Amino acid sequence: MSLHTQQINFQVGSHGTVSGLVQSPADPVACYVFAHGAGAGMGHSFMSAVSAGLAARGVATLRYQFPSMEQGKKRPDPPPVAHAAVRAAVAQAVERFGPLPLFAGGKSFGGRMTSQAQALDPLPGVKGLVFVGFPLHPAGTPSTGRADHLADVHVPMLFVQGTRDELADLASIRGVVSKLGAPATLMEIAEADHAFHVLRRSGRNDEEVLAEILDGMAAWMRV
Repeated sequence: MSLHTQQINFQVGSHGTVSGLVQSPADPVACYVFAHGAGAGMGHSFMSAVSAGLAARGVATLRYQFPSMEQGKKRPDPPPVAHAAVRAAVAQAVERFGPLPLFAGGKSFGGRMTSQAQALDPLPGVKGLVFVGFPLHPAGTPSTGRADHLADVHVPMLFVQGTRDELADLASIRGVVSKLGAPATLMEIAEADHAFHVLRRSGRNDEEVLAEILDGMAAWMRV
């Protein structure tokens, strides 16, 4: 498959310029604005693999750096800054992909910041959110307070969650999705942790898990 890749830069209000990477098949059916997690930037191997895998399935991606990551800081941006970055990235996607169905979300922290931005003020053009490991609570302390704002999200949501995710107790995330009702879909990845690694005893490997994730995400965004 022919794949177009473009390095971009864009301004995040008064918080500086950040870099991004657009990957698209020749004839995409949708675009996913893909934010990174708290500990690793858009160039992380998982981010790269998801982006390439979605492109192979017809979905373009626009991944980008949060300002703190762009500036080499160790601590993630506070929510208002992260929200501004999400909005700026979505605007870039709208500019580049026009009328295509547009989705937003991200890995862990990136997905949560995207959902907060959407809850505060709907992201223009975004028809759904996709969370790749929503960080429901700190490790070892199951709770659901981080999901309270999701009641104010009024577009479809897909939660891709490993059943061994230490940041999203399985019973808790099931409860959250059930409470959200029809707009929310939970895709459980058996035996996967927060990084979507699986134990050897599961009978599967990480490549098979990634293929399951990509197939599910692409199918959901094609509906």
